[in-house]
Amino acid sequence: MIEDSENTIKARAHQQFDLNSWRASLQPLLPLDAGKLTGAKNYEPTPFFSLGDQKIINGFDSLAEWIIQQTVVLIDGYGGIFFNEIQQRLQTVFEARGFTVKWQFTADYLKPEADLEALVAPFLGGENEVWGRKTGLELKDFFNYNELSGLQKDETKALNIIIGAGAGLVELDAPVIYFEIPKNEIQYRMRAGAISNLGSSITNAPFYMYKRFYFVDWVVYNKHRSALLSRISVIADGQWFDTLNWIFKQDLEQGLRKMSHAVLRARPWFESGSWGGQWMKNRLEGLNTEEVNYAWSFELITPENGLILESEGKLLEISFDLLMELESKAILGRHAAQFGTYFPIRFDFLDTFQGGNLSIQCHPSKSYIREQFGEMITQDETYYIMDCEPGAKVYLGFQEDIDPAAFRKALEHSQQTNEKIEVERYVQSFPAHKHELFLIPNGTVHSSGVNNLVLEISATPYIFTFKMYDWLALGLNGKPRPINIEHAFNNLRFERRGSKVAEELISKQNVQEKGPDWRLIKLSTHKDHFYEIERIEFDTEFTFDTDDKCHVLMLVEGTAISAEVRDAGSYRFNYAETFIVPAATGSCKLINHGLQQAKVIKVFLKHNIQL
Repeated sequence: MIEDSENTIKARAHQQFDLNSWRASLQPLLPLDAGKLTGAKNYEPTPFFSLGDQKIINGFDSLAEWIIQQTVVLIDGYGGIFFNEIQQRLQTVFEARGFTVKWQFTADYLKPEADLEALVAPFLGGENEVWGRKTGLELKDFFNYNELSGLQKDETKALNIIIGAGAGLVELDAPVIYFEIPKNEIQYRMRAGAISNLGSSITNAPFYMYKRFYFVDWVVYNKHRSALLSRISVIADGQWFDTLNWIFKQDLEQGLRKMSHAVLRARPWFESGSWGGQWMKNRLEGLNTEEVNYAWSFELITPENGLILESEGKLLEISFDLLMELESKAILGRHAAQFGTYFPIRFDFLDTFQGGNLSIQCHPSKSYIREQFGEMITQDETYYIMDCEPGAKVYLGFQEDIDPAAFRKALEHSQQTNEKIEVERYVQSFPAHKHELFLIPNGTVHSSGVNNLVLEISATPYIFTFKMYDWLALGLNGKPRPINIEHAFNNLRFERRGSKVAEELISKQNVQEKGPDWRLIKLSTHKDHFYEIERIEFDTEFTFDTDDKCHVLMLVEGTAISAEVRDAGSYRFNYAETFIVPAATGSCKLINHGLQQAKVIKVFLKHNIQL
């Protein structure tokens, strides 16, 4: 057992991170105060939803005062939280006020590290594998559970606090304070070597740590938070190093209820890559222009997006997952029973302007992604061309005379010898045109060529890309990126060849309805896609009903629009900003604020879906 002596508390002091090295990223940290946001006018990288007055509270002093009133609390949280920093700062406040504290640390009840490595190994694939399989483990499996759950308070101390991931496993009748952290910040801390995986004392290579996060840690933490929700009294934002903002859960629940009946925008984030381009850096205000390029945006990749809340200027970010835990029926409507807390639609940008070609690639079939990786749905995609330069291409489907064996032989030879492949001997290419839609159901060979800005509209899975040929390019680390020919050939659909590709995989665009100054255009999708895509083109305004379905929208041409829903106000969005109209809103009116016609992409789930 750990005693709360002065020496112990000193020993518990966290590693003294340099404030410039505890997160490795050129992307700015969210400010505590909305008044310190960038003030971007043509694209908002830090959108927030207002909760009203007196909802968000700042600082460790205020949190300590609330803890003093409780006398016994459990401080739990997501992976990547600096619990030792939290403990130290709270202890400073308690000492100043003359309170004795019994601190107990969940980390002291973790199973031996070697045992935990053996426990998670079956879910991590091979040592050099990019993917694993989503775990069925629970957080309690990582601990000596009987000892941890049976912890008791020390009656001789004024305050009793159990702190660390898994504190909510303790069976004491005590309120829980839960620390959230955005997943991009987890990765910035990971890359800085400031954190490690659950139960590990070492910092591994970033690709390994991310694999472990995705297939084990995040699955386990999500399950734990879901089970803990009814016991949580306070949610705190743990992304800052030396301070925090926090909220009472009842106020958060009221705010998320309001959000789920309004219009919302997740906080996007951006990543550079070997093929990344310059379009986003040059066109989206508020992004750090010192970054080498931007390859991806996480416009709406909900397993990793956050939602920013605001009250009297104070900001607090929670995970999108938490909104779905509390409000999935309001968000998804008729599809909530089928998807539960899983948000099924993804929007992101792929930027190759002045960059490189994406790899020649494909994605797994429904059965393959379930059996091999434990995912619920597969990565059925589309490429919507937001912008392009003359001569830009999209690679899609096979040539009529494709010989699978010859194609594989060429790929393997290139991988072994680093020799160039004449890709168009095997794979077709098509000229890219603005507002064109290319359909990429699972198993389809594809790539975006140079000088495209692609809005990727997809089912939510986002890491299952089987690369076959990477144009001899190197990653940003100067090393070749992993090639996955075996996985690809287990999934490639060679019947998608010749004239069938243009007929079946390039969307047909037809006017469905029209009015005095608007048109509703349907963009056909493939039978394997479980979502529909429409484009609204209007001069003044356009209203649509949700039909008890969630809708994801983006202004793909124009300057700015507003989205109005009954009893929930009006929300303004700029060009290239993604927003969600939940099913519960019933209807939404779009209002054009630009001098030119507005064009809005609208995506929603098909009525009957077979997963």
